[in-house]
Amino acid sequence: MSRLRANTITNKTANGAPTATNGLEVTGVCTATDFSGQSGGAADFPNGLTGTTATFSSGTFSGNLGVGGVLTYEDVKNVDSIGVITARDGIRCTGIVTATAFHGDGSQITGITVGLTTEAITPSGITTHILLSKDDHKVLATGVVTIDVTGGTEGDSHTVRIENVGVATVGFSTAFKFPSGGTPILPSASGSLSIISFTVHKTGAAGTTLLAGASVNFS
Repeated sequence: MSRLRANTITNKTANGAPTATNGLEVTGVCTATDFSGQSGGAADFPNGLTGTTATFSSGTFSGNLGVGGVLTYEDVKNVDSIGVITARDGIRCTGIVTATAFHGDGSQITGITVGLTTEAITPSGITTHILLSKDDHKVLATGVVTIDVTGGTEGDSHTVRIENVGVATVGFSTAFKFPSGGTPILPSASGSLSIISFTVHKTGAAGTTLLAGASVNFS
């Protein structure tokens, strides 16, 4: 075992780097301003590159990159992970996200609809339109109120919960079709509770048709 101490090591003619034909093994810290391959091209590490920490300002990997620990990066276009990805600042997706499961409370997820959606309106002496983009509709009615609809998707089912806040006379637009053509007469007394359930039969330029049923005067 020998020791070589030198401030500078060059090739034989002192005009370039030395050539380590059988490789060069460094047991301490290796500091370099550049790693180059043959003819000045990109460096190649056929037997791998190991160490505690390696810092690169840039790099290109034409094949796969395997990381046994934690990989931290600021910008990436494609991720293929067999484990769990932790995104500290979130993940923004402009296309379709397909997953077998989502974990967490979902409070920050926007642009999707999960479960029953509801709305509450307080019409007084007007024709009011319930939004059929919602599933459940609570109407707190006062005075003479006519219920109509906006939007709708064929086959969707909806529930209208009607509560009289004061004396109220509640009617329905011609979009509502009741069994045998009999429009229900809802109670007018303050505090009365009724439910109208309907399915969207059709929509379009010719108008919307709702197949409805009524349960009135709950007590």
